[in-house]
Amino acid sequence: MVIEALTSSPPTKIGIIGGGQLGKMMTQEAKKMGFYVTILDPSPNCPAAQVADRHIVGSFYDEEKIREIVSDSDVTTYDIEHINAGVLKELEGEGHTIHPSPDTLRTIQNRLWQKDLLKKAGLPIPRYEKVESLDCLIRAGEELGLPVVLKTCKGGYDGRGNYVIHTREQIEPAFHSFIEKNFYRNFSDKELIVEELIGFEKELAVMVARGTQGEVRCHPVAETMHKNNICHTVVAPARVGEDIHNKAREIAMKTMKALKGAGIFGIEMFLVNGEVLINEIAPRPHNSGHYTIEACVTSQFEQHIRAVTGLPLGSTELLTPAVMINILGEEGYEGPAILEGIQGALSIPGVALHFYGKAMTKPGRKMGHITVIDEDVEKAMEKANRARSFLRMMAKEV
Repeated sequence: MVIEALTSSPPTKIGIIGGGQLGKMMTQEAKKMGFYVTILDPSPNCPAAQVADRHIVGSFYDEEKIREIVSDSDVTTYDIEHINAGVLKELEGEGHTIHPSPDTLRTIQNRLWQKDLLKKAGLPIPRYEKVESLDCLIRAGEELGLPVVLKTCKGGYDGRGNYVIHTREQIEPAFHSFIEKNFYRNFSDKELIVEELIGFEKELAVMVARGTQGEVRCHPVAETMHKNNICHTVVAPARVGEDIHNKAREIAMKTMKALKGAGIFGIEMFLVNGEVLINEIAPRPHNSGHYTIEACVTSQFEQHIRAVTGLPLGSTELLTPAVMINILGEEGYEGPAILEGIQGALSIPGVALHFYGKAMTKPGRKMGHITVIDEDVEKAMEKANRARSFLRMMAKEV
């Protein structure tokens, strides 16, 4: 699909499967360019529903609802991987435009398939093994060397579906605990993967987009910091040498050659002894790219809309260093969301606040973020930490 002109009557339509904060920010960019946006999400008042033209309430796996949104859209995309890729593949075969490719989505949904694809493409990744039994896990632990990370092949995110095994004695209880308590009770039709635990120096991330005509552009390399397996802080540009920036961008560009379809992809990486390894790929805008809204000529969200609709990709130039810090639900608070401390945070020069509009908060839930821009990245970090110290993600008493 290549859009040569926009129309108002009837409008050019984009469908987005997923109505969270990523869908909301995609919708906001699409609306700025005059598109009509329909979202599919099970939550009646999800963030994207607050800005979209139409909201189809339904499950991400509901074939009927997915067919409805795709059939009513000129192009369909998504803000979440955990959706019905099978029906999207069928709809693509029927002539509908879906980006990124359902084939790519199916591959990325499965960590094992994703690793196999990257390995076949000759891209640098941690060592890994498929786990089909307890004996298989024991052998993998011996071959990879402990510690290792046991993961579900499907469904995990933000650390969910991961189990770090440090010693030989932990292997059997970890395996049984994983099967019985975590995800899988019927192991015969499920998959697990085990990877070497990487002792990284830094975690890096690159947002890279491809348009429908094959044009590819990378945003700057960013540095990410996690707490409890959830992205906490992003620094752009990453505080590494130019050689590492070049390696990360080169790997991101090579990764795109292995993936099908248009759209923006978030590529998470490890920096280890001067080498860069790919950790995981997200076929959509990503938390590590939120800083691009304030800091780059073209945000990751605008770039994604441009890419999937066949428009020319925008400049990815970094206009100013930036630091993004997530606003997460705090421990001990669950219920109707209330964000306190905004007066103090917004009194600091260069602070931008994004509050996603999720009705309910709970510990660890991503409720918003702040981005701070400054000509000096260390000053941006200091301001961001100071601004974040004012903010409290609370719950109203009901």
